[in-house]
Amino acid sequence: MSSMENGTQSPTRRRLTRDDRLRQLLDVAWRIIREEGTEALTLGHLSERAGVTKPVVYDHFTTRPGLLTVLYHDFDDRQTVLMDKALAESQPTLRDRARVIASAYVQCVLLQGKEVSGISAALAGSPELEKVKRECETELIDKCRNILAPFAGTTGITMAGLWGMFGAAEALSRAAAADDITAAQAEDEIQQTIVSMVQRTAGQ
Repeated sequence: MSSMENGTQSPTRRRLTRDDRLRQLLDVAWRIIREEGTEALTLGHLSERAGVTKPVVYDHFTTRPGLLTVLYHDFDDRQTVLMDKALAESQPTLRDRARVIASAYVQCVLLQGKEVSGISAALAGSPELEKVKRECETELIDKCRNILAPFAGTTGITMAGLWGMFGAAEALSRAAAADDITAAQAEDEIQQTIVSMVQRTAGQ
């Protein structure tokens, strides 16, 4: 018996907005990377897993490198949101600001650590995609420099110091994601690295 015959109406599927569709596709893409690995992520496979036609996926990303780029920006945006929220709730002291940076970095990597590692490896395989990764890293370093500037004295923090901080944060966060150390240990070490760097810059 059809739905009309038994007096019921078939539910109407709500059409997603473009932004909602993009969010859906990104969530499915992250799931594919988590469950099957980065190499399994193709536009065709994404369309199958998301239950949409290939033209829908191509309309959003055009190419696989385009998809990887958007995913990396998505990760970077989440990191920024976590940091901004924590900054708004923290005290304006060097140790508190350093803790915010450390916690936001570690927690974001723990949230999507394995997936981001795969994307980073894929980004490193292409000069164009490596440029995107580098731009995101530079933006984060500039953000951290602005956060720490009030405590750094008149000379400011050197780029060498900032890149050293970033390298330590990345390595320690990856170690936490691999369960080699705890998240608390990673955050404590990153925080101390930042505090020491800033105090050295300020001549303390």
